Amino acid sequence: MISLYTDIFYIFAKVKKRNYMKNKQKNQILLMIIMLVAAAAFLRQFIGIPNVTPIAAIALFGATYIKRKEFAILLPLLILLISDIFIGFYSPVLMAGVYGSFILIAMIGFALRRKVTPLTIAGSSIASSIVFFIITNFVVWAQGLWYPLSAEGLISCYAMGLPFFRYEVLGTLAFTMFFFGSYELVTRKFFSIQQA
Repeated sequence: MISLYTDIFYIFAKVKKRNYMKNKQKNQILLMIIMLVAAAAFLRQFIGIPNVTPIAAIALFGATYIKRKEFAILLPLLILLISDIFIGFYSPVLMAGVYGSFILIAMIGFALRRKVTPLTIAGSSIASSIVFFIITNFVVWAQGLWYPLSAEGLISCYAMGLPFFRYEVLGTLAFTMFFFGSYELVTRKFFSIQQA
């Protein structure tokens, strides 16, 4: 019986070691991604400019590079939830719209996996900002608390959101370029060290 346990342990250890060695580079890169994302999520609490947060960039970046799609979707939602605990919760309907928009932004990241170039990254970042703007402002209007539930109210809601949209586009673009650029620099440097 002891021999059976020893054999099972040996096989498990051998498979685990082989998988570890095979995935060592991927694990190190994933750790770098997690550290970047954690630092940016921490920043969400201290940035004083409206709608300038790293969350959309995290959703886009994570969905592009995290292999398992469910983790890529959960990452920005978890960061958002944790920061909402500290910053404060708001209307459940609006929260659903905000969280839902980040799920859609992750979908943009999944599409970005096919071709990651500076142009597609910038385009995806701008598309992410547009998705967030359209969904969240629609939800604000649909609640009927600040704007009348009419075509004029909807137009007014989007018009009043335009100054915040500018910040959203610039902030998301800056964080997106930072994440993707840092990733490229680190992976190129890492791989050049490995090959030397």
